[in-house]
Amino acid sequence: MSVTATTTWAQTGKGLQGINDATSMVTSYFEPVTQLIFAVGAITGLVGGIKTFQKFSSGDPDVGKTAAAWFGSCIFLIVSATVLRSFFL
Repeated sequence: MSVTATTTWAQTGKGLQGINDATSMVTSYFEPVTQLIFAVGAITGLVGGIKTFQKFSSGDPDVGKTAAAWFGSCIFLIVSATVLRSFFL
């Protein structure tokens, strides 16, 4: 009985260490991924600004819709990165 309890305790300790190692590895990736998402959001904003300006210059009637779509996508990227970071860290 005591041998079984000792074996079980040893396996639980290794499993807990593995979970802690995995957690630290995953949390170490959040800062670079967050910065990458912010960079993608900035590039998306620049591309959206250029596309919106092109539509505005050509006299396209749905400039507001295009601007709102690009602006919404940038806001979504920034908010999702912030929420994921605050949720997991």
